[in-house]
Amino acid sequence: MARRPTPPGTPERTGVGHVVDLVRNAIPPLHPAGLPFVAAPLAVAVVGGKRKWVRRTGLFAAAACATFFRHPRRVPPNRPGVVVAPADGEIALVDTAAPPAELGLGDAPLPRVSIFLSVLDVHVQRTPVSGVVRTVLHQPGQFRSADLPEASSVNERNSMVLLTPEGDQVVVVQIAGLLARRIVCDAQVGDVLTIADTYGLIRFGSRVDTYFPAGTELLVQPGQRTIGGETVLAVLGTSADA
Repeated sequence: MARRPTPPGTPERTGVGHVVDLVRNAIPPLHPAGLPFVAAPLAVAVVGGKRKWVRRTGLFAAAACATFFRHPRRVPPNRPGVVVAPADGEIALVDTAAPPAELGLGDAPLPRVSIFLSVLDVHVQRTPVSGVVRTVLHQPGQFRSADLPEASSVNERNSMVLLTPEGDQVVVVQIAGLLARRIVCDAQVGDVLTIADTYGLIRFGSRVDTYFPAGTELLVQPGQRTIGGETVLAVLGTSADA
């Protein structure tokens, strides 16, 4: 079995400790928002343990919720100026569109990438660039299927505007879907975030749009799978020529 390299000088783990390390590296941790959803069916399984179908149903539900709320570790690329995918999923749109009207950023179309998250995808959102949070704004709306083009403008959403150290402005929008009725955004105005930081979560099935500065060349295509915090969507500014 292949093993993850360890820094020089790290004590060698053997026996049970080695097995524990392998399991820990193979099973992603749980996002804190998922704890109640895992604990409740586990409690049902314990209380109704004498009934096999209750026990099995509770354990199955707990495992399903733990899978949905998994929070795997991600390592972003270290190339300057990159914009990484804010979410796992499939790229549904690569086009130009005006950012959400409530942000007051004008109606000029900007390059946009929309990522659709199915219920099987990791549902935490990650910061696409390093920068300062300039705006966080929640907009009530409908709950249409997140894979529809109009979902960007009519569905409930939470928008965040980030300003990079180089002065580029990137907008990332969490969009609720047909089953997604809860958007969590932990970022606040003034926060300084690092690329690939986890800042939010949507449950259960959703979409995340990223808007780029005018003139940005996008590096992805519809149908491509993304890994949040790792897949490069674009390179900003003069970094694209580096």
